[in-house]
Formats: sequence, structure tokens, C-alpha cells
Amino acid sequence: MFAVFGVAYSFGAFFTPMSDEFGSGRSATSLVFSITAFLYFVLGAASGPAVDRFGPRPVLLTGAAVMGTGLLATSRVQSIELGYVSYGLGVGIGVACGYVPMVAMVGGWFDRRRSAALGVAVAGIGLGTVVASPLAASLIDRIGWRTTYVAYAVVATSILVLAAVLAERPPRPVTTAATLPLGQVIRTRPFLLLYGSAVLLSLALFQVFVYLPDFAEDQGAGEVAAAALVAVVAGASIAGRLVLGVVADRIGRVRTYRACFLVMGLSYGMWLVAPSYPWLVAFAIVMGSAYGGFIALSPAVVAEVFGTAGLGGLIGFLYTGAGLGALVGPPLAGEVIDASGYWWAIGASMVVALAAWAVLLPLGPAVSPAR
Repeated sequence: MFAVFGVAYSFGAFFTPMSDEFGSGRSATSLVFSITAFLYFVLGAASGPAVDRFGPRPVLLTGAAVMGTGLLATSRVQSIELGYVSYGLGVGIGVACGYVPMVAMVGGWFDRRRSAALGVAVAGIGLGTVVASPLAASLIDRIGWRTTYVAYAVVATSILVLAAVLAERPPRPVTTAATLPLGQVIRTRPFLLLYGSAVLLSLALFQVFVYLPDFAEDQGAGEVAAAALVAVVAGASIAGRLVLGVVADRIGRVRTYRACFLVMGLSYGMWLVAPSYPWLVAFAIVMGSAYGGFIALSPAVVAEVFGTAGLGGLIGFLYTGAGLGALVGPPLAGEVIDASGYWWAIGASMVVALAAWAVLLPLGPAVSPAR
């Protein structure tokens, strides 16, 4: 998770140099990230069942090969459209092979304290972003964005191969609450609530990773300082993943999950009125903490509601909703920003994120998949 999300969430540092070189606007450039996020969420519906069937090792090795190849190809593209293919497919498939299978594996190994265990595991996402985003900005300034992608290809591939060597399949669950086939589970009311909230939140969420550095630069921040805001989000998310995972095991996973949605939605109000760079740092901390809890608790909530049998498939299908939001959200926001400025785009993101929280309100802490 450190490797794949370190690469994916550092895209904000590459945004301006790629846009400047190719002469593409915000909407066209952000589509690189949107296609990538769409693919890694949607392809989780394939990588999740694959890891249930074949185990984590072959899935991770596939991700290592494809991500490395995609980043090397991106370092050679001569148009933003080719970047859609090389980066979108390479990083999209790489993340799909490194995220859903791993949360499914960790979720399968734990019954008690599952939220805490998943919080530790997905802290790799935040740590990867903390390191990779400002490092990318620094490397781009010294060696250019193309050579930086070559370096990231080598490092990410090496880490994923090592993870594949060490990964082990969890024992088969003895008992499970998932008494319905996948096709029936995804049509139940609890799953539809989770799916709808994932679509809505993702429409707003990825604006932070794509546009927050660009917004900060527009407000006068330097390139490294602007890129560091994504690292602040990621750093706060590490604390959110670790702390809120433990809290959820004590006060309830669904209750804590809903609270994360509410805090994320309200935090956009801080971005909306941000008068200075320190205010943006405060927004990044608040938003990042709640975002970390959301990431850590998503698989834990699915496991609590539906059991651990076939967990990879369930999580993978749930994340297709996030993929839809990621595909539409950043390019649409880019169109709004180019036409009317940041205020309307940030305000709309706040409304949509709060709507995602409202969708979750009927989801109780003890829901049977048969209901």
C-alpha cells in the first residue's frame, strides 16, 4: 500500500509540470488521475475475487509488473492522451492488485480487533503519500518529471515484489454472516447504502489530492510547500487510521464510520474560506484524520455486516462505487474551476460529501445481510 498509493497520490506534484509541457487545462490533466482511480477501484472487483481464489502472491506480482511498465511508459509519452493509457492502466492495475487484495487478506486474518489491524495495514497508504508527494516535487525540480517517474517505477516494483514474497493467504473462515451469494448481497439495503455513500464521497474526495497543491500555488505557496499539503493530509490520515481503528473496535465500527463522513464533509468549509497557507494546513489535518478513519473502517464495516467469506469480492465491488466518483469528480471540478474559480468547486464538494454522510444514517451497527 505504501508503494502503490505513494505513486498514485503523488500525482498532484506532477500535475502542473505535465499540464505545462502538454498545454492541457486542469480538466484534461486531472483526467489522468481520474482514469487511474476509476480503474483501480473498478478492477478491485476482479482482483478481490482473484485473491480469494489464487492467494495474494500472483496478484501482487502482476501488479508489480504492470505498474513498473506503466510508469516507464509514462516517462516517454509525448501527449496527455497517451498518459491516459500508460499511467491510467499501469498505476490503475497496480493499485487494484495492491489494495483490495491486501485489505481482504488482513481482514481475513483477524476477528477481534480487526479495525485496529486494518488501521495499521492501511497506514501504509498515508505513509507512502507523506514520503512520495513532497519527494516527487523535489525530484521534479531537480531531474524533471519524466526521470522521476523512472525512479518511482524501480522503487515501486521492488517493494511490490518484496510484499509478494512475504504475503500469506489467511485461513478459511469457519463461520460467516455472508449467507447470500455475492449477486444477492449487493442488492441488499445495507450494501446499497454503503455503495451510494461511496459514490457520493468519492465525487468530492479526490479534489483534495488533485487540486489542493494547485490551489495553494494560486494562493502564493511554493511548489514544494504546495505538494507538502498532500503529505499533511496523508500524515494526518495515518493517525486517523491507527486511532480511529482502535476507537471503532470500542464504540462501534458503523458509528465511527459515519462520523468520519460527517467530519470530512464539514472540513471542506475550512478549505472554502481558507485565508492563508496555515489555514490550508489545518484543513489538511482535519480532513486527513477523518479520511484515514474512512479508509481503515471501510473493509471492517463490510466484514462486520456481511462476514469474512468472500471478503475480497465484496470489498472490490463496493470500491467500484468509489471508482465512479473518482472518474467524474476531478474532471468536473476542473471544468468548474476553469469557468468560475475554486469557490464553486469546493462548495459543491462540501455539499456532496455531506450528502454521502446523510445516505449512511439508516445504516445501523448490527445489520443482517438478509434484511
